Amino acid sequence: MKATDSKITGPVIVLVEPQLGENIGMVARAMANFGLAEMRLVAPRDGWPSEKARAAASKADRVIDAALMFDDLESAVADLNFVYATTARERDGFKPVRGPVEAARTLRQRIVAGERTGILFGRERFGLYNEEIARADEIVTFPVNPAFASLNIAQAVLLMSYEWMKSGLESETETAFSGPEIVPAERKHLTSLLAHLEEALDARGYFRPAAKKPKMVDNLRAVMTRPGFSEAEIKVLRGVLASLDYFSPKEPRGSGYPERKSEADTQAHGAGEGARKSSAAPRTSRAPRREY
Repeated sequence: MKATDSKITGPVIVLVEPQLGENIGMVARAMANFGLAEMRLVAPRDGWPSEKARAAASKADRVIDAALMFDDLESAVADLNFVYATTARERDGFKPVRGPVEAARTLRQRIVAGERTGILFGRERFGLYNEEIARADEIVTFPVNPAFASLNIAQAVLLMSYEWMKSGLESETETAFSGPEIVPAERKHLTSLLAHLEEALDARGYFRPAAKKPKMVDNLRAVMTRPGFSEAEIKVLRGVLASLDYFSPKEPRGSGYPERKSEADTQAHGAGEGARKSSAAPRTSRAPRREY
């Protein structure tokens, strides 16, 4: 995961009259998750600093320690060039309304241009007043369920912080880590697996009636070739198939050297190999390590 410029500072998060210290702490945690560090508090109800906020921040102490408190909104946004106001409901006015994706991209463009930006978040119970929204340049809202549009303040900050982080990636589909690279196995490994599967099914009368066997084999090959198995995955499947094919409740693993395993080894390695293992491993001894 690589941002376009690690030196870019993000938008200021402005919480207007937040009520609970725990919510402020969860906001700090959300900000730290996605690389935001500047939080401003406008007249927090329970005062500041707050130990409840620090506890809820879950080690996002840097955000908590740097938080600034203001008596009014005008003072909190005085040094900012561009401000978004968040709201979950339609407001009267003439301000442009953006979704979080477009808003985050706009913020990044302005910050790259050297502007100071901020995002306003309102009170837990009813958000921002109309006169507070009037102090913003534009509105950002979220595509939520209209029948239940209220968001917890930390959730709202998390959504905007996430979109801010994503807007700075070289690709918006990047993730912090990825799974292993799967390289399809060479065809010889898959061919060997398919041959073993066909042999095991044939021995158990799977291909009935006999006239339909070619079509049934084609179907099996189509199913097994579609996933693009790696060599390691094929080895796992060969192990499972070998266990099911060569052993049974009457001849479980550890009870000896099964006849079908002996026949398979003879075909693969010659008569001497099957005979040697058969004579060296009586039925009461542990079965030798399978070869795939």
